[in-house]
Amino acid sequence: MEPRRVRIGIDTGGTFTDVVAVDEATGRTTTTKTPSTPADPAEGFLTGVRKVLDLMGLDGSAITAVSHGTTVATNQLLEGKLDRIGFITTEGYESVLEIARQSVPDGYGNSYFWVKPPRIVPADLVRTVRGRLDHRGEEVRPLDEDDARAAARALRDAGVGTVGICLLHSYANDAHERRVLDVLREEHPDAVVSISSEVLREYREYERSVTTLVDAAVKPRVGAYVRNIRARLDDLAAGVPFYVMKSNGGVLSAEEVVHQPITTMLSGPAAGALGAALVAGAAGFDRVLTCDGGGTSTDVTVVVDGEPALTTEGSVGAYPSKIPMIDVVTVGAGGGSIAWLSPEGTLRVGPRSAGADPGPICYPSGGTEPTVTDAHVVLGRIPPHLLGGEIPLSVDAARAGLEQLGEKLGLDLERTATGILEISAWNQANALRQVTVARGLDVRDFTLTTFGGSGSLLACRLMDVLGLPRTLVPPDPGNLSAFGLLTVDVRNDHVQTTISRHADLDLDRVRTVFGGLEARAREALDGEGFPRDRQRIQRSADLRYVGQAFEVRVPVADGELDRAAAEDVAQAFHAAHRRLYGYDFAEDPRQAVEWVNLRVSGIGPIRRPDLVELAPVPTPVTDRAVTGSRRVFFDDWVETPTYERPRLAPGDVVPGPAVIEEFGSTVPVHPGFRATVDVHGNLLIERGAR
Repeated sequence: MEPRRVRIGIDTGGTFTDVVAVDEATGRTTTTKTPSTPADPAEGFLTGVRKVLDLMGLDGSAITAVSHGTTVATNQLLEGKLDRIGFITTEGYESVLEIARQSVPDGYGNSYFWVKPPRIVPADLVRTVRGRLDHRGEEVRPLDEDDARAAARALRDAGVGTVGICLLHSYANDAHERRVLDVLREEHPDAVVSISSEVLREYREYERSVTTLVDAAVKPRVGAYVRNIRARLDDLAAGVPFYVMKSNGGVLSAEEVVHQPITTMLSGPAAGALGAALVAGAAGFDRVLTCDGGGTSTDVTVVVDGEPALTTEGSVGAYPSKIPMIDVVTVGAGGGSIAWLSPEGTLRVGPRSAGADPGPICYPSGGTEPTVTDAHVVLGRIPPHLLGGEIPLSVDAARAGLEQLGEKLGLDLERTATGILEISAWNQANALRQVTVARGLDVRDFTLTTFGGSGSLLACRLMDVLGLPRTLVPPDPGNLSAFGLLTVDVRNDHVQTTISRHADLDLDRVRTVFGGLEARAREALDGEGFPRDRQRIQRSADLRYVGQAFEVRVPVADGELDRAAAEDVAQAFHAAHRRLYGYDFAEDPRQAVEWVNLRVSGIGPIRRPDLVELAPVPTPVTDRAVTGSRRVFFDDWVETPTYERPRLAPGDVVPGPAVIEEFGSTVPVHPGFRATVDVHGNLLIERGAR
């Protein structure tokens, strides 16, 4: 008999570390959770691996690969815990970080009230070098190596160990940047360095500079974290492939991630979106809103035709990062989000979170401030324990905390708790509107897919607020992000700015640039162990109308790029512009089209886990799945049946009011709604007859 072989996906969140193992022979999955260990995230990671292997009765020799979604880089930026960074740029551009952009973020009526965030590098740690390239990469003035040497020595003597290099027009020619890097290695060999031509080969100096500096800033911590896990994994399963999730919807080997850590931003939310897209697609829904509710935050994104929306206009905290990332909107509305009084005396929820330590008031060693989880447990919507009894919850402690808050507001216990949940639901609804209504999409055309430990708790309320037709809750929703990690291909993205009007397009130059990008993509996949016949290459281009500030990305077909193929790309741009903005200039010859960036994605496909269909069971649901009842507050207190979700079978219908419970998640079904189980074990929540 062949030894069992399993692949493991691990998503480290703010409160819990989620683990999913898939048996490669049967496609069956085994899931578990363990508390995150913020002081040393690798500790929670290894605990999760051992825990899931114990559940399956296996040891480390059974593991064929481990995929990981991490928030190390994201959290470092959100918390602003950056070491001192040096910045080397072209003479005359030392103030690029200070000038930044003139645009004022949404939410400010005018620039009078807005203060620019602190620059990522203080002015005294910026050094410049003489030398100049033009926008085509041709040398206007040679690089002054003495300047480069002086800059390297000055940063070394100042004790700066992290440096970003971004020279003007290095997207077109990286020769000057590479020479500065060589000089820096000679003069300051211990420095951690990022250069813009490797991080982001794209024009727009400010965004390229900040993206490069962010990459440099997170390199030491991400590198140490990944190497620490690699070493400890080798003790358990020597040499097992270890992949880290990227924000573009692909994974990369840990060895490569160390060199491009900025690509791991939003890695956990990206995995959740891909897992939700796969599960919802199998259930027959191709227009999906994903709502990933965790302990600290809720991440939402939109999926059309099975593909989550991508953007390069993202940011993490105060820092714009123009790397390809799944278009995720994050709000501080998780289970641990703290309810507090504003200076005006109004109730607010989040973005501060009680996290895993100390946690909500109801936790065994919980904090002193009431949270969303405390509101749910007091109203009976979650059981008085988590993880199947592993974490007991104190309803009395939560009630005392909420009553204290209610006294300040002049509200009774029920109104205080429902008020907290109502604010949390509207915070999530506004995030869902941002990814739909704000982008010209009708939110009512979509199926909501809720997952994460707290993602499904407000599903019925979100359906009411947004007018959604249905909600899909996958099996084991608390572990869907970890499951998503097992569905992800290896993927690397390469970009180069090549600006040209469509009418004057130099096809030979475009073909040459695409050829170079494709060669780099294939070389990276060779290094990941994919034979050439299994590699897939996707080409795309960013186009705009002349005079516009932003581009629209459209696919470029495989094969020879001739004049007809280029015209097809332009027509695809007109159509995409019309979909996005409601108009185009396809019939107006006076409005010229401009090509801006050429992009190539190299994809190494992996085997996805099978979504197993369940057999229907003829016996009635109440005999099989009801575990008892408890008083739950919806519009009033009502004795509500509780169901054990693993005992539900395809075709079963659970009418509201009801509470459906499983190991890592709970689904309250409000009065007037019903939940139907489909062939994959998903719960489909729809409005029923009241």
